[in-house]
Amino acid sequence: MSILVTGARGSVARGLVSLLAARGVPHRLASREPDTPGTVRCDLGDPSTFAGALAGVRSVFLYAEASAAGAFVKEASAAGVEHVVLLSSSSVLAPGAADSPLAASHLAVEEALLASPLRTTLLRPGSFASNALGWAWALKSGRPVHLPYPGSHGDPVHEADLAEAAFAVLTDPALAGRAYHLTGPHSLTFATQLAILGRVLGSSIPFETVTAEQWKAEVEGYIPGPYADALLDYWAARDGLPVETTDAVEQLTGHPARSFETWVQDHAEAFRAEGVSAR
Repeated sequence: MSILVTGARGSVARGLVSLLAARGVPHRLASREPDTPGTVRCDLGDPSTFAGALAGVRSVFLYAEASAAGAFVKEASAAGVEHVVLLSSSSVLAPGAADSPLAASHLAVEEALLASPLRTTLLRPGSFASNALGWAWALKSGRPVHLPYPGSHGDPVHEADLAEAAFAVLTDPALAGRAYHLTGPHSLTFATQLAILGRVLGSSIPFETVTAEQWKAEVEGYIPGPYADALLDYWAARDGLPVETTDAVEQLTGHPARSFETWVQDHAEAFRAEGVSAR
């Protein structure tokens, strides 16, 4: 029984593939732009690539791409796929999710899967700890990090925990067919995350509070306007307000969720300027 892992270059997919390979679970890697031997082409926005990728597959680890979700569901059903694990987002749980750029695509794919005969498992992570990589350029250049809402809370979750959660629901039928809200172990403000990052790296990390308009101007060209507005609204709603964390990671993996400090330790080199080591 082969498992198709889409988005093979994504951090969660890479972690999942390592787990499958280590345990000898048959699997097939798929990517929009295959760049490694054995990886098949599967562009989740191009239905013409679905049939070949799904041939002989019984389970799928799927990233949320809404543009051709209906076609993917139809092709997966025709190919005999029995189970789909979707990497969705906890943003779908918020009011007005269908109208939010942060949630709409995830919700659309969820709805397409749930309306199908495919057994569906929904993994709904909160904020990815890896979002902190967006601060790496400022750190390496010696500039302060600009934050519109330094007191906004998040629930940063380690991508390794998401990969382990995906492995668990793909390989244990008793865990499949449910929705899981996955978070890190702590609700942390952006300012606290930067303090943890500085502590691990061995130097304090300055930040400056900027207006929403200033931040939006800085990211213009990198983050589309509607998406930037949605992020700002999301952060504003959580400014000074801790978010709820869950034990879903432990439920699926058998161990508590990794801390943000652990994530920083695992990725410290991404924040260090070349030739500079921590004290």
